[in-house]
Amino acid sequence: MIAVGRMQRGPELDMIGTYLKRLPWKSEIIEIDIKKQFVNAEDRKAREAEKLLQAIPQGAAVIVLDERGAALSSRDFAKKIEHFQLQAFNNLAFIIGGADGLHESVRLRADLKLAFGTLSWPHMLVRVMLAEQIYRVWSILSGHPYHRD
Repeated sequence: MIAVGRMQRGPELDMIGTYLKRLPWKSEIIEIDIKKQFVNAEDRKAREAEKLLQAIPQGAAVIVLDERGAALSSRDFAKKIEHFQLQAFNNLAFIIGGADGLHESVRLRADLKLAFGTLSWPHMLVRVMLAEQIYRVWSILSGHPYHRD
């Protein structure tokens, strides 16, 4: 997971930890923090984009969380992840932008644009939701009983 902003201690961080500890896949959260103040949102998004794109591991399928992305069921999301695995991607990079959204260069780099519905969500809560969905995908693909249809 590559995300703009630093997560503070609290229930969201605890919940992310819970799901990532359950997950047998190696996982990490890379946080991008831009200290410099920018005059406008486009300049800030461009600088965030540079850092986000630099943080993507070699050979990774890039999944961007974007309100204009596909709203998939958990099963369909699992099928997409399985497809990436079959295409021999050796990593998955989930990207969460900052408060102003993502620069177009990041959206263009995406192998999948994913939306958690049409509502706006707090960025720290999106991390929790994503961690849970990654765990759910693993459970679906491995036949674990966590996911129920």
